[in-house]
Amino acid sequence: MFYGAPVYLIVLSERANPNHVYDGTLMMGNMMLAAHAVGLGSCWINRAREEFEQPEWKAWLKEIGVEGDYEGIAHLALGYPDGEPREPKPRKECVIKVGKA
Repeated sequence: MFYGAPVYLIVLSERANPNHVYDGTLMMGNMMLAAHAVGLGSCWINRAREEFEQPEWKAWLKEIGVEGDYEGIAHLALGYPDGEPREPKPRKECVIKVGKA
């Protein structure tokens, strides 16, 4: 499930915060950009919300000291990529003019 990554992070967010899903997803995106900046590969893995609704995973969070009403946002697999990244696909020229020129 974690593609053999040596490290993975779990992002949880407090449900009491009305923006908790947005904040958690922004955090994931920022961590992925930071990982890339230092030469790490990353992979966003979904299903954390469903996973941390299960009683056994709630118990595990409590065991490790995480108590409260949290929603699982995602897992982030981290590691050094095996090989070089692929070249990006060429992008179409895209110009959109709004208003008077």
